Amino acid sequence: MKLNQRFCIAAVRLFCFIWIGCGWGAARANSLLIPMDDKQANHLKAYGVAYWALKADFQVDWLLNYRGGSFMIKQQSSIEKECKLRGVSYELISDGTAANLQTYIRTPDRNMDVVQLNKAAKIVVYSPVKVSRSSFEDTDAVMLVLNYAEIPYTIVYDEEILRGDLSKYDWLHLHHEDFTGQFGRSRRRMSAQDLQAQEDIARKLGYKKVSHLKLDVARTIKGFCMGGGYLFAMCSGAESLDVALAAEGVDIVPSVFDGDGVDPAAQSKLDFGKTFAFENFELSTYGDDEYRGGGMSFSNINSAAERGWGEDANGYFQLFDFSAKWDVIPSMLVQNHEFMVKEFMGQTTAFNKKTVKPNVLVMGQSKSSIRYIYGEMGVGQWTFYGGHDPEGQRGFHRMPTDLNLHPHSPGYRLILNNVLFPSAKKKKRKT
Repeated sequence: MKLNQRFCIAAVRLFCFIWIGCGWGAARANSLLIPMDDKQANHLKAYGVAYWALKADFQVDWLLNYRGGSFMIKQQSSIEKECKLRGVSYELISDGTAANLQTYIRTPDRNMDVVQLNKAAKIVVYSPVKVSRSSFEDTDAVMLVLNYAEIPYTIVYDEEILRGDLSKYDWLHLHHEDFTGQFGRSRRRMSAQDLQAQEDIARKLGYKKVSHLKLDVARTIKGFCMGGGYLFAMCSGAESLDVALAAEGVDIVPSVFDGDGVDPAAQSKLDFGKTFAFENFELSTYGDDEYRGGGMSFSNINSAAERGWGEDANGYFQLFDFSAKWDVIPSMLVQNHEFMVKEFMGQTTAFNKKTVKPNVLVMGQSKSSIRYIYGEMGVGQWTFYGGHDPEGQRGFHRMPTDLNLHPHSPGYRLILNNVLFPSAKKKKRKT
C-alpha cells in the first residue's frame, strides 16, 4: 500500500474516532445532562422535564450532590424539545463522558451518588376546591408548583378518600387543611359557602359532626401511608392531622362549631401513639363562650417563625448535609443549589422542637424551630414541611404567587424533590 493511501486511511480512522468520541456523529450514543446548579435557567421547570421523561418511560438518573442534584437522561429529540419549550438548560454529553461521570460520582470518598428514577408517581392533592370555591386554597404552594412545572395531578376531597380512591395513587399532598373539624379555627378563612359544603358532605355520608367525618378521613390517610403510600403535608395539614389522630374519641371542638362543649379532660386523653410526627403537645382550646374567631393554632406544635425575610441568619432555616451513599433518602429530599432557605409564614409556620418525636428525621431547621422532617409509617413514608408558601409574603398570602418570578426558588425545590422521590429505587436509611 502506498504511503499516501496509508496516511489517508489513518486520517479517516482518527477523524471517525474523534467524531464518535465527541458525540458529533451518533445522537443515539449521547446523554442529556440537566444541570441543577447556578447554570440552570429554570430549576422548577427542570423537575417537570424529569417527570415528563419518566411519564414517557425513560429512565432518569438523579445525580445526588453533583451540580445541585442534576438529572441525566439518554438523549432523545423529544426530551430536547421539552427542555427548549420549557426554557430548561441542558448539555449534551457522549456516552463515554456519561460513564466517566457516573464512575466519578460513585467514587467512595465523594459525597455523591446516582439514584435511578424509573416510574412517574401518580399524584393526588386533597383540597376543598373539589367541592367549593375556597379561594384561599388557590394559594396552595404544591398545586402552584405542579401547575408551573407542568406535572399532572388529580384533586380529591372527603368523599373520594372515604370510598377508597387513594389506592389509585402513589403520592398524596395535604396543605392548608383542618382534620379536627374546627373549620381552620377561623371563620375568616372560609366563606359561608365553604362551611356549608363540608357540612353537606358530613350529612350526606351519615356523620353527625364534621369532626367525625374528618377523623375518618385522617385515619384513611394514615392507612394509605401505612400501606406503602407517600404523604407530603405542609402548613396546618401536617399539624391538624396529628392533632386529630391523637384526639380520636375526644371532643376538642368548641360549641361555636359543633353545638356542644369541649371535653374538659381532653388534654389528658390524647394518645400520641397514633400520630405521625408529634407528641407531648398541648392543645389550643377555648371555652365555649370565649371563642371569637382568633387564635388559629391547633396546638403548641406550631412554632412562630423567626424574624423572617431579614438579611441575617435569623431569617433563614438551614438544610442538613447528609451522606449521599449512606443516607440516600434524606439526600434526595434536600437536593438544592442553596442550603439556606428563607423563612416563610403559615397557619402552622414551623414545628416546636419539644413536640417532635425522637425517631423523626430532621432535615431542616432554624435556631428556634424545625421546618422540614421525614419519617416512616408502616411500609410508607411521609414528609412534613412547615409554612404555607415558600415565596409568600409575611403573614397569610392572599394572592397566588407568580412562579415566573421565582424559577430558582430553593424553598419550592424541596416540594419538587418530594414529587420525584417515589420514583426512586430507594435504599433504606442506615443512620
